[in-house]
Amino acid sequence: MDEETRQLYELKAGVLQAVAHPLRLAILDVLREGERCVCDIAEAVGAKRPNVSRHLALMLSAGILASRKAGLQVFYSLKTPCILESLKCVARVLRQQRDHTEALLRNL
Repeated sequence: MDEETRQLYELKAGVLQAVAHPLRLAILDVLREGERCVCDIAEAVGAKRPNVSRHLALMLSAGILASRKAGLQVFYSLKTPCILESLKCVARVLRQQRDHTEALLRNL
């Protein structure tokens, strides 16, 4: 593999790592409905604001989220809503795993 291809894979892995946490997945689900302030996101996911802010900053730096400041509040939105499509794919994988496991259990 050449250097340029390796770098591309590293960049892709960075984006995937930026969403690879249960709280970050929950945040993406909240933002699916549109722009929200940190306080609303924290309440919706049942986490403390400082913790949510750290996760938001990570996804912001990965290019997944956009932010804007209005007074003292910071609002976040999905910069790349297509990330939700990849999460639908993950759900399909989980359903296939469940179906396979159920089929195996029926044969016991």
